[in-house]
Amino acid sequence: MVKGISRQVIVVQGAEPKLFEQAIFILKDNAVGEGITDEALLKEAQEAIRGYDRPQRKRHLYLYGAVWATGGALLTGALWLLTALF
Repeated sequence: MVKGISRQVIVVQGAEPKLFEQAIFILKDNAVGEGITDEALLKEAQEAIRGYDRPQRKRHLYLYGAVWATGGALLTGALWLLTALF
């Protein structure tokens, strides 16, 4: 245990406590001194929890490769056709 260090924390209760009862956010040392209100700190902590619950949108990178490959094949075919005709 470390003695002599005090940290400020925000404890937020979970909206749907299936597995977790609460989340504890440890504030930076200069967070309170910048004139941020307690309500603003609590609101930001709650938004962080809500943002964590949302499923992340997955990017389908394999589709990008297929699009570029198709575009390259079409361009190559068009150039080949132009050189064969002229």
